[in-house]
Amino acid sequence: MLFRELLKGELQNQREDFQSYVREQSGNLSFYLSALREMEKLTCGEIKQKLAYAENVGAIPADEIDGRKSFSFSFRADWSNHEQARAWAAKVLHNRTTFAADGSQLYAEKETSLPIAAIQIGWFENPHNSEFGYEKNARFFVLSPEKLLAQDEPVVPETKVGQYRFEAEIEKAKEFLEKKKGWRERGEKMPLAFYDGTLLLSTPHPDTGMQANFTNKLVELVRFSRDTEVPIIGYVDRSYARDLLTMLDTFAARPDTGVRNLHDSTILHAELEDAEAVLGSWGDRTCFCYSNRRGLSAFIDPQTERSLVGFTYLQTTSESAPARIDVPAWIYEQGLLEEVLDTIRAECVIGLGYPYALETADQTAVITMRDREIFLRALQDFAVREKLNFSVSRKSASKGRRR
Repeated sequence: MLFRELLKGELQNQREDFQSYVREQSGNLSFYLSALREMEKLTCGEIKQKLAYAENVGAIPADEIDGRKSFSFSFRADWSNHEQARAWAAKVLHNRTTFAADGSQLYAEKETSLPIAAIQIGWFENPHNSEFGYEKNARFFVLSPEKLLAQDEPVVPETKVGQYRFEAEIEKAKEFLEKKKGWRERGEKMPLAFYDGTLLLSTPHPDTGMQANFTNKLVELVRFSRDTEVPIIGYVDRSYARDLLTMLDTFAARPDTGVRNLHDSTILHAELEDAEAVLGSWGDRTCFCYSNRRGLSAFIDPQTERSLVGFTYLQTTSESAPARIDVPAWIYEQGLLEEVLDTIRAECVIGLGYPYALETADQTAVITMRDREIFLRALQDFAVREKLNFSVSRKSASKGRRR
C-alpha cells in the first residue's frame, strides 16, 4: 500500500528539482515558439533552402503552408454542445468503414518451467450502417518453447513474443486494406484503418536483423496502403517525438544543446504570456510535414526522394497535448488528408477524445490478470493430461489469489 504522508513529504523534498525543471522548460518553450513564428513568415521553398544542408532535419513542411502565415490549421467547429458534435460525427462516419487492430501478449517465463507465451489480436471493423453488422473478433496464438527459442540471432524470448505480436497486427491491417481495395469503383466512402502506434521506426547503425524486420514490415504496410489506395494512419496518443524541435533547431541554426525536457506535443499545446497555443482549440491541426529524421532511410521513396510517411499533430481533447498522426505521404499528395482527419475527429467525438475504433480493438485484444490465471491453470492441466515434464510456479498462483 502507498503511505500518503510519506508521499507528501518526499514531494516536498523534491520541490526545488521540480521548480528548476519548469524554469528551464519555460525558457526552451519561448525559444521554439519564437523560431516557429519566424518560420511561418516563409514559403515552403524558402524553408527548404534553410534546411537543405543539415545532416538531421527532423521534418520538412509540405507546400500547404504556403501563403498561410501559420503552422496551424483551425478546425472552427460551431457546436454548442456534445449532442451537436455527435450529430456531426455521425454524418461523417455514416456508411464509412473504419477499422482498427490491436494486440496483447502474455509471457510466462517465471511462472512456468518452460518459456511459453500467448498472443491475442483483436480487431474492430465498423461499416457505420445499421443494415450491416460490425465485426469485433480476436485471434489467439500460443507460442511454444520451440518457437520462442528458435532464432537466428541472440534475442530474449520476450522480445520474440513482441515480434510475433507486431507481425500479427500488421498482417491483420493488411487484410483490411486488401478487402477495401477498389472502394472508389464501388462508389463507397473512403475507408480508414487505424494502426495503434507510429508508422516510423528509426534504425540505428549497426542494426540487427530483428530491427530491420520491424522497419521493413512497416515500410511494406505503408507501400501496401499506397498500392491499394486504402488509407491507414498511425495514431500516437502521447507522442515523445522531437522531429519538429529538430527542424526548428536547424532552422534557427541552434546547436544541439542536449535539451530533452520538451517534445513536439509540448510546444504545440503550451501557452505562454505573450503567445497563444499553436493548437488552441479542439480539432486544430498542424501543417503536414514529411518525416526527415536520421535513421529513416528505409522510408525514403527512391522516385521522389521524399519520405513515404509524414505526420501532423491533431488536438483531440481540450486539455491534453495533441495526438501525433503518422500519415502515408500518398494520402496528402492525393488530396485525402482533410477527409482522413475529419474521420479521425469523428471517431474521437464518439470515443470521447480517443478513436472509438482503437478503443474497441484494445478492449477486444486485452489479456487481463484473470485471463493470465486461466491461461496458467489451463497449461498445468494440459501438462498433466499429456504427461509433460512441465509445471506452474506455486508462488505465481499465490500472488494471483492475493492481488
